[in-house]
Amino acid sequence: MKFFFTFLLCFPLVLFSQNNWQQHVEYFMDIHMDVSNYTFSGKQKILYTNNSPDTISKVYYHLFFNAFRPGSQMDVRSRTIQDPDRRVGSRIFGLEKKDFGALSVSSLEQDGKETNYSESETLLVVRLNKPLFPGKKTELEMVFNGQVPLQIRRSGKLNKEGVRLTMTQWFPKLAEYDFEGWHPNPYIGREFHGVWGNYTVNITIDKNYVVGGTGYLQNPKEIGHGYGAKTKNTDKSTLTWKFYAPNVHDFAWAADPDYIHDTKTSKSGVDLHFFYKPTVNIDDWKKLQEDTLKLLDFFESNIGPYPWKQYSVIQGGDGGMEYAMCTMITGERSYESLFGVTAHELAHAWFQHVLANNEAKHPWMDEGFTEYITSLAEEFVYDKASSFPHKSSYESYYMINNLQKENPGLEIDQPQSVHSDRWNYNFTYGANAYSKGSVFLSQLGYIIGKENLKKTIKRYYNDFKFKHPTPNDFKRVAEKVSDLELEWYLNDWTRTTNKIDYEIVSFNSLTRGVSLKRLEKMPMPIELMVSYEDGSKELYYLPIDLMFGSKKFNNDVIVLKPWKWVSSEYSFFINDNNKKVIQLEIDPSKRLADINQNNNILILSE
Repeated sequence: MKFFFTFLLCFPLVLFSQNNWQQHVEYFMDIHMDVSNYTFSGKQKILYTNNSPDTISKVYYHLFFNAFRPGSQMDVRSRTIQDPDRRVGSRIFGLEKKDFGALSVSSLEQDGKETNYSESETLLVVRLNKPLFPGKKTELEMVFNGQVPLQIRRSGKLNKEGVRLTMTQWFPKLAEYDFEGWHPNPYIGREFHGVWGNYTVNITIDKNYVVGGTGYLQNPKEIGHGYGAKTKNTDKSTLTWKFYAPNVHDFAWAADPDYIHDTKTSKSGVDLHFFYKPTVNIDDWKKLQEDTLKLLDFFESNIGPYPWKQYSVIQGGDGGMEYAMCTMITGERSYESLFGVTAHELAHAWFQHVLANNEAKHPWMDEGFTEYITSLAEEFVYDKASSFPHKSSYESYYMINNLQKENPGLEIDQPQSVHSDRWNYNFTYGANAYSKGSVFLSQLGYIIGKENLKKTIKRYYNDFKFKHPTPNDFKRVAEKVSDLELEWYLNDWTRTTNKIDYEIVSFNSLTRGVSLKRLEKMPMPIELMVSYEDGSKELYYLPIDLMFGSKKFNNDVIVLKPWKWVSSEYSFFINDNNKKVIQLEIDPSKRLADINQNNNILILSE
C-alpha cells in the first residue's frame, strides 16, 4: 500500500484522462525583414512544457513556406487533384526562384546544446538531446532564415490587390502533441492545429510600413502609424514593432506602406483595428467597421465573451482566413461579399481560436459551426430574420448527394471523418466541412430543440475555451444539456455517408391509420404535421429508441412511442376527433436533412 501511494505521488499525470491535459509554449522571436528582396532572418526561443503523461524524445516543427516550391507536396497535390483550387492550380510549379518560399533552420539547441535535426520539406524533425519527462520544461532555441513566396495560398508577398506582405503560417512552428500523439501534417494548404501559449514577437521592418496582426503592440509611442501619438523619433530607417499575444496558438501579421489604419471600440471594450489600402472602396470599409461592431456583439451574446481586448480586420491574403486575434481578407469586392467574409472570419475567433479543434481532422467543427452562427449573425445585422436561415447549407449538402447518384462510379461523397488533406475533391471537402457541418448544428436543434441548442453552444464555449475539443466533447455537452443520448447522431452523420429519407406510405381515412417508412440507413426522430379541413393542425412526434427520451416542446404535441431503429416501418393512428384530414407532412420546419422531400407530403384527395 505504501508503494502504491508513493507511485501516485511520483507519477500523477499517468492517471489523467486522454483529454485532461495539453502542452504549453512560450515563444520569443526577433525578426528582421528586408523589404527590398522579401527575405527575413529570425531568432526563436521556445519554453516548452510537457503536460502529457508521456516522455518525449523528439519534436516536430512546421516549415510552411517550403510548400511554395515546384515539386512540393502542395504543388503536386494541386496539379493532380480533380478540381484544383483556382488560386493555386499550377502556379507553384511555374514560380521563378526569386519567388519561391523558403524557411530553413541554421542552428537549433536544446537547453544550450546542439540537437540533431533533419528537414523533410514542410517539417523539421528534431531528436532531443535529453528526454523531456512529464511535467518538465525545456528550452528550444533556433536561428532561421526565410524567403517570402509570391502570394499564392494564404501567405506571401504582393497579393492580387498589391498588399506587400501577408505573413501567415510563416515561422518555424512547433507541432501539437496531444492524447493522440504528434500531428506532423505536411502542409498542402489546410493544416491548422497548434500549441496553446504566449507569444512575444519583435518585428524590425522599414519604418514606412504599417503592421497589423496578432497581439498587442507594446511600444506605440515609438511606432505611431495609427496606434497612438508617436512621441519617440529616431533617424533609423527601420522600426521595431514589439507585440505580445497571450493564450493563442498562432501568430500572424501583415504589412504595407500604404495601409490606412482605423480603430473602433465595442460595447464590451474590445478594440477593433482595420487595415486597408486606399485602392479599396473607402466607404465600404467605413461601413464595415460599424457592422463589425454589431457582429462582435452578436457572437458574444450567442457564444460567449471575446476573450482578448483586440481584433484586427486586415486587407491581405487570397480570400479570407482566420488567425489569432485577426483575419486576412481581400478587400476589393462588393460590400455584400466584404461583409460576408468578415462575418465568417470573425466567427472563427470563437470556433478555432478559442475553441481550437483539430482542423486537420475535424474541419467540420470549426468551418461548419462558423457557417451556422454566421448565417444567424448576418440576419441579425441586416434585420432580416427568416424561418430557414441555413437553407443554402442544406442545398449544398443535397447537391453532393445528387452528384453521387448521377456518378455512382466516382467516390464523390465521403464521411466527414476523412482527414482534410485526403479528400478526393476540393468542392466536396468544402461542402462537407462548411455546409454539412452547418447542417449538423441546425439538425441538432431539430433533435434536441432550438433552446437546448443555444444552451449547448454556450456551455461548449464555457467548458472548452482555450482547449482542443473533439467531436465527442461537443456531443457530450449536448447530451448533458438535453438529457438525450446522441452517439447515434454523431456516428451516422460524421463517420459514415448514411443518408436520411423518410416517406409517408399511406393514410387510411377509415381507421385514421398512418404508415411511414425509412428508405435510407440513418434513423431520425420524426415530426409529422397533420392538417385538417377546418384549418387546424396537430403535430405528432416520433422519437427514436436510441435517444432514450424525447425532445421537449413548448406547445401541445402528441408524443408517440419510440421508433425502433432496426425497423424500417412505423404505423400509428391519428386522434379520432371527427376532423377531416387533408394533408400529412414530415418535418414542416425543413430542418430534417431528408434527401427526397417529395415523399414527405401526402395531400389527400377528395
